[in-house]
Amino acid sequence: MIVTTTGSIEGKTITDYHGIVAGEAVMGANFIRDFFARVTDVIGGRSGAYQKELKKARAFAMEELMEEASELGANAVVGVSLDTEVMGDSMLMMVASGTAVTIK
Repeated sequence: MIVTTTGSIEGKTITDYHGIVAGEAVMGANFIRDFFARVTDVIGGRSGAYQKELKKARAFAMEELMEEASELGANAVVGVSLDTEVMGDSMLMMVASGTAVTIK
């Protein structure tokens, strides 16, 4: 499945729109506690542990997005947007959303 942040796919024609799809990944209190416990790996203002967890959350959200698109009969998702939100002091949410389409 092709997934892109652009509204179209070069060389392909969108033949059908299936609607908006989304994938979410919510990380709970354990993530935040573990993150602060591993903050010692911060080098140059970056935390490898935090970046690793964000990558996992993004991958999970994207996988869920593609599964939802596939269930609608789509073979691509265009206009994908990624958003990260901190909810309170114990939850982190990653959301991927886009438009499920059929391309030829």
